[in-house]
Amino acid sequence: MAESQRIEQLLAALRDENEGLQNYAASGLGEMGDSAIPRLIEMFEDDDLVIREAAVNAVVQIGEPAIDPLIEALEEDEWTVREQAATALGKLKSSRAVPPLVKALKDKDGGVRTAAVWALERIGDPEAVPALVDLLMDAMLREDVARVLKKIGDARATDALIDGLKGSNWIVRRHAAEALGKIGDSKGFSPLVEALTDEDWLVRRNAAESLARLGDARAIQPVVALLEDENEMVRDTAEGVLASLGWKPES
Repeated sequence: MAESQRIEQLLAALRDENEGLQNYAASGLGEMGDSAIPRLIEMFEDDDLVIREAAVNAVVQIGEPAIDPLIEALEEDEWTVREQAATALGKLKSSRAVPPLVKALKDKDGGVRTAAVWALERIGDPEAVPALVDLLMDAMLREDVARVLKKIGDARATDALIDGLKGSNWIVRRHAAEALGKIGDSKGFSPLVEALTDEDWLVRRNAAESLARLGDARAIQPVVALLEDENEMVRDTAEGVLASLGWKPES
């Protein structure tokens, strides 16, 4: 059977409602290599999300040879193609994809931008940090961006995360409070102390844990106040933090 016929058969199977047959087709297309890539990328335009996801999985199984075609697909006119290309590049975790994915953070379509953030999270390359920092105040992306910056843990994000910790979005504050401890920059000390009185219990807990990571004994007295916190998990965390900082209760 000619290779092109085999590819078309597998593409047809990829559209089948049977999940087992879809998986078989994805695996088979992955084994076909370079020759199957263009047709799979065409399927990123399919109206059916399941088909689009199956095509992405097949492309990912092809591996390294798919990276350049996927980078090119980030420039396609159809937003679903750009979105799925970004998703596939994230699954491939290639640092070569970071610059084009950073560019995709400014895509006109929100779905593409979100997929690019997710992909950069999967890759985890610090090269993306400056562009992510610029998006931390983006109303649509800031929660995801804060999570990614927390995961990467690069000191260049410190100032932006401090701003996020002082902001109105509680999800961003949660991620920022945790990220500042992971980064370990002493500039985060005072903002983290202030966050111990945040209205959100997880922000308070994360801030306390981050102060423990900074290891600054000046945090002891502010954290002692959390021993009376209304939330049990915050109280328990405060006990552990105080122990790590060398505090002992008065007998």
